[in-house]
Amino acid sequence: MNNKKNSVFDGLIGDNTVLSGLMVISPVIVCGDTIGNALAVIYAFSAITFLSVLINSFVPKKLPYTVKIIIYTLVSSVVYIPVRSAASHFFPEIVERLGIYFMLLAVNSLIVVQSEARFFKMKRGKMILSLIFFILGFDVVMLITAFVRELLSYGTINGRIVDADMLISGLGMPFGGFILLGIFCGIYRGIRAAVRHENNSGGGDGDVSDS
Repeated sequence: MNNKKNSVFDGLIGDNTVLSGLMVISPVIVCGDTIGNALAVIYAFSAITFLSVLINSFVPKKLPYTVKIIIYTLVSSVVYIPVRSAASHFFPEIVERLGIYFMLLAVNSLIVVQSEARFFKMKRGKMILSLIFFILGFDVVMLITAFVRELLSYGTINGRIVDADMLISGLGMPFGGFILLGIFCGIYRGIRAAVRHENNSGGGDGDVSDS
């Protein structure tokens, strides 16, 4: 019973898009070195993903899989245009710096892969709620990673200088982001495994799958 009750929250904790599925990691690694960059990516990812999946949910399910994927991509590309326009107004310098990684958000795995595998198998109301938590799962990881990297590599928080005793400049580089994200993934999976083992030992109905 708990599986059904908690399934809509999986994207935030139980099956986090980045930490569990290792999806949409490039923007986190390359762009998530400051909170300013993170906020721009969060805005674009959230808006593009939510609107695209919602619109795509009305595509007839009887169409061939390949045709649907093409339609999903076209829809997200159209949604990208006004989102990019607004981002250029609010985050002009950041959008230019993110370059192609900003564009790649239009074909992220939640739109292209998870739509068919997960979201479109749900009723629309439950789908929307589940989608929101999957988006929040990415947003939280992006923000936390950017906070840690900016603080430890630049000695700032959202551009404001703080009293940092030690700086690790490498964390501001993509390889530093990759290493930090790998550490976060290990911690996340270790905690998740421990919680599920405890639930299983207690004889509860907790989800013991590790997919």
